[in-house]
Amino acid sequence: MKFNNILSETLNNITTITINRPTKLNALNKETIQELHLAFKNAEENSNTKVIIITGSGEKAFVAGADISEFVHFSVSEAENLASEGQTLLFDFIANLSTPVIAAINGFALGGGLELAMAAHFRVACDQAKMGLPEVSLGVIPGYGGTQRLPQLVGKGRAMEMIMTAGMIDAPTALNYGLVNHITTQEELLLLAQKIASKIIRNSSVAISSAIVAINAGYSASQNGYDAEVSQFGKCFGTADFREGTTAFLEKRRADFPGE
Repeated sequence: MKFNNILSETLNNITTITINRPTKLNALNKETIQELHLAFKNAEENSNTKVIIITGSGEKAFVAGADISEFVHFSVSEAENLASEGQTLLFDFIANLSTPVIAAINGFALGGGLELAMAAHFRVACDQAKMGLPEVSLGVIPGYGGTQRLPQLVGKGRAMEMIMTAGMIDAPTALNYGLVNHITTQEELLLLAQKIASKIIRNSSVAISSAIVAINAGYSASQNGYDAEVSQFGKCFGTADFREGTTAFLEKRRADFPGE
């Protein structure tokens, strides 16, 4: 599928999705959000994809925010629809994918860009990356899940400070806060993400999908995370991956998971 604003490539069971609007610092507009949804959906449905990496083109920005020119004149109801549709179409969609998603933050991740990175299952960043939610400096608040996911990742107090000051934090601070898992150089960023992905790929994709469901349930007001864990744990016992994994362990060999 040909896209106007993103690139998507699958190699060695890893699909890398690159936001490719360098002249706009990879800002998210309506078309880009729609294309990202389709790219993630295609990757999720592709049996050859075991891990998805999301990154930005160039060395300046992962995503420097939303394209403000598209919604500056919106009414209250139009703004509510924008946030609701965006969360459903992309941000919540990514968070609940059964395929692991790694955000490789290659530069500025601001506003909707940081919200996109936080929707991924975890994040790695280059040492020059800067992250923040500057929305209150524009008279608005984060609308793509930022007020919810940031406190979950860094704690309420730090999230309050980041959002209220509209300031940016650097990569070492993000690492210290737990916002990102690892930092490395710009040149090594994708290699690090691919290295982590290769470790994930060796394990049961079915069990990983169950783990994502159980972990996410613990952060949902409408679900009981422990009940979800019990359910998903039991579900694993009915899979071919469980039979292969336990058999391989008893036979002292490496498991060859069928992904079923």
